[in-house]
Amino acid sequence: MIALCPNPFRDLELKLTRDCLARLEQAGFSCAICPVFADDEPEALPEDLQYHKLAEIASDCTLAIVIGGDGTILSVVRQLRIESVPMLGINLGTKGFMANLEPEDLDKIVPAANGEYHLSKRMMLEVELQRNGEVICRDHALNDVVLHGYGDCIGMTTYCNGDRVSQFSGDGIILSTPTGSTGYSMSAGGPIVEPEAENIIISPICPHVMGARTFVLDPQRTVTVTAERLHGRRAYLAVDGISVADLAGGDEIIVRRSPHYTLMADLGLKSFYDIAYEKLR
Repeated sequence: MIALCPNPFRDLELKLTRDCLARLEQAGFSCAICPVFADDEPEALPEDLQYHKLAEIASDCTLAIVIGGDGTILSVVRQLRIESVPMLGINLGTKGFMANLEPEDLDKIVPAANGEYHLSKRMMLEVELQRNGEVICRDHALNDVVLHGYGDCIGMTTYCNGDRVSQFSGDGIILSTPTGSTGYSMSAGGPIVEPEAENIIISPICPHVMGARTFVLDPQRTVTVTAERLHGRRAYLAVDGISVADLAGGDEIIVRRSPHYTLMADLGLKSFYDIAYEKLR
């Protein structure tokens, strides 16, 4: 089964989704439409189509075609959780670093459904929030884990395998994968890293100290960030752009390589360097 995962606020009236559905069904594939971001606004979905929950059919899927931007792909990753379903993105967003196709490339989806692609394994991060020795939440990120203030300057200390890496006040800090290196991390001055590499990237956000720098770490490292000196200032933890918890002084955010990978269907139309050059110039 092929899952079609459109963002109805990008693919208006699901016109592109209908085109994909017709091409795939004509080629003999069974498909299910699994909309993204539509739970709170079901009126955004045309009434003449049948819809499914991705999490309920993921175990039967051989490919998920995501129609939207990078945010749509990240949402699908969170829905798939630990299911190893390759994803193929059709870009309807602004940058679309993770999407392999543009709307004019729809003739490539049937070959992709037939398995004609390179499987690109993307490292993920496992994050754990601890408060007074108790685990408050656990999550997994394809792009990044972010500690950020609610408009306030906050203090934080970062450790790598127990050794102090940095201590500063600022807007926050980003712990990124190579896939996420072209996102928020890059905007904060972090490096661009090949998406199939395996590293943990630490990028300070607007640090109030000259010595705070980006670090690129071995994937076997464990990074701990301690939230400090909040003194009533509010801060939060975000995973792939989703706020998952408000933070208290002394909270520890522990990040390490996840045992899970995100699988991307790479059709080889453009190299990562071509994509980066075109989208960042």
